[in-house]
Amino acid sequence: MTTIVVVGSLNMDFVVAVDRLPVPGETVLGRNFQMIPGGKGANQACAAAKLAGNKAQVRMVGRVGYDVFADHLKASLSAAGVDVSAVHATKSHATGVALIGVESSGQNSIVVASGANHALTASETESMRPVFHGARFVLFQLESPMDTVAAALKLARQEGARTILDPAPAQPLSSEMLANVDILTPNESEAAVLLGLPVARVTASDAPALARALRQRGPAAVVLKLGGQGCFYSDDETEMWSGACPVVPLDTTAAGDTFNAALAVALGEVRAIADALRFANAAAAISVTRMGAQASAPSRAEVDEFLSQSIGPQLG
Repeated sequence: MTTIVVVGSLNMDFVVAVDRLPVPGETVLGRNFQMIPGGKGANQACAAAKLAGNKAQVRMVGRVGYDVFADHLKASLSAAGVDVSAVHATKSHATGVALIGVESSGQNSIVVASGANHALTASETESMRPVFHGARFVLFQLESPMDTVAAALKLARQEGARTILDPAPAQPLSSEMLANVDILTPNESEAAVLLGLPVARVTASDAPALARALRQRGPAAVVLKLGGQGCFYSDDETEMWSGACPVVPLDTTAAGDTFNAALAVALGEVRAIADALRFANAAAAISVTRMGAQASAPSRAEVDEFLSQSIGPQLG
């Protein structure tokens, strides 16, 4: 059985629907408050477990506080089938939280208080080795300390795993760190930050050069996630577009997390990259039609059904 490990954040998300997001200094009235398990790491782990079913084991590495949010987050992951034995509590920090406003178009604004996620320190990286042992993929994001992510990327490679990094929240990264990334999955704003360029809309004609420039920074492959345009894949041998699945978005929170999880699941089943990208696009498309982070992640059966009805045969 394939093993997928996720190293990253666990947050409790406080989500409020609004007609529009406020500008600085403005108060807007919200509605439909929800408290939903989130955090980019936990989102990926939950989505991977839902999408893999009995075809993969998913393990989560992270930190929480000693509080009621921690219990709820761990229980939610366990219910999805995630092994949380490497999610440890720290007395020095509260569990991370995120404050999320979601406007009627589906766009969101997020403020994160990382809390215990910052207690996942580089000095503890060696303790991850048994968790990484035998893993096919290890997934990362940037809501943990940068030195921890860098050290864990290197360790995962040493243990023979392929690494997938979602460089979010956007920030510059060293070429040394990116050299330990097998698949880098930025959106257009994250790609711009990585390359030191102004954030701008990426067109179909821009994507190949942008992806190649990112690969020159170190990663073996790049998947540019471009929302409604789909995604563009680039490695030393292959470049291709994978079209988006047309849906009406309700909430884009965790769409990128669902995409990365689905990509790891599909590649873990030794699927061709074209099929893996199609599966990931479909999973992300379903997620944006639902509110919340982990709550929006679809099951394998839902993605297979979506693919069979809309864009061709299922993955199987």
